[in-house]
Amino acid sequence: MRSRAAIFRSTEEPILVEEVELGDPAPGDVLVQMTATGVCHSDLHYLRGYREITRPTLMGHEGTGEVVAVGEGVAHVAPGDRIITALVPRDGDPTGKSTPSSASSVRWRGEELDGHQNSIYTWAEHALLNADYVVKVPPQTPPDVAAPLGCGVVTGAGTVLNALDAQPGRSAAVFGVGGVGLSAIAALRVRECEPIIAIDLSDEKLEFARRFGATEVVNASDGDPIARIRELSGGGVDYAIDAIGARGTTEQIVRAVKQRRGAQRGGVAAMLATGNTVRVPTGEMVTGQKTLIGVLLGSAVPERDVPELLRWHREGIFDLDALVTERYALDEINEATSRLGSGKVFGRGIVVF
Repeated sequence: MRSRAAIFRSTEEPILVEEVELGDPAPGDVLVQMTATGVCHSDLHYLRGYREITRPTLMGHEGTGEVVAVGEGVAHVAPGDRIITALVPRDGDPTGKSTPSSASSVRWRGEELDGHQNSIYTWAEHALLNADYVVKVPPQTPPDVAAPLGCGVVTGAGTVLNALDAQPGRSAAVFGVGGVGLSAIAALRVRECEPIIAIDLSDEKLEFARRFGATEVVNASDGDPIARIRELSGGGVDYAIDAIGARGTTEQIVRAVKQRRGAQRGGVAAMLATGNTVRVPTGEMVTGQKTLIGVLLGSAVPERDVPELLRWHREGIFDLDALVTERYALDEINEATSRLGSGKVFGRGIVVF
């Protein structure tokens, strides 16, 4: 079948939106008609050349859609099912999972295409996807604002639920209040943490973070943010989350968590984003018995965590509608990525088909 998709060839030219030819679903594949897809910072790593590509690449990795057809051996979804795409296997276990190759069944101008991370791609009207990365969701799942669940939302919220297992009454600081940071803040509110401190460089974004549960805000350009965090939390927070991955923020989250002596452990600092070689204040870590952890995609099990996040949305305790702040057509994908890269997107931008 023929469909339209966004194709990335090099950092020297804009993303193309052109017609592609899709084959039939191979064993283990799912053909999905996409309804919406997120525009994520992970996509920018490709667009800025941080990750090498060897041939034209289909982009995007978080989205919602409806199953059109399934290949042999696929039993957990059927035509007509509503799904989201996830960037980790739906059962959370990559063991024994082969690298998906569904994108190679898509041709453009006679040439085979690569897919985005794990060969998942969602910036397309239709996508051939490896079934291990497709999660069935209830029919009432919003076809648009649920698009970021499979990456941005589960990264932020999953870190709070899984990696940190945040407990009521504990204090927390979140550095960076884009889509990932806001999702972490929302989960901290659900877990009844106090205070929840949002740190960013934009006063407008910080005020927006209050809508998701931030009880205090700190503009990092206005004085010493660590001193302010310590003041607001009585010496340091129990949990600090780096949702930026810029130089300096990893050091800051280590410094922001509380230190302990004797048998008690200090605070836990979690890195959700990377891309830089960073300095870690090992002296503070040792003397304060602090812990620094790396968290990939919220340590998520999508088939467990996504239904929980959708329940939060239904119950009004996590506002996905507010998280999605910009909507685009597929032909506007270059504008969408440009606005994200320049820091103009408050929550999450999505492409709606």
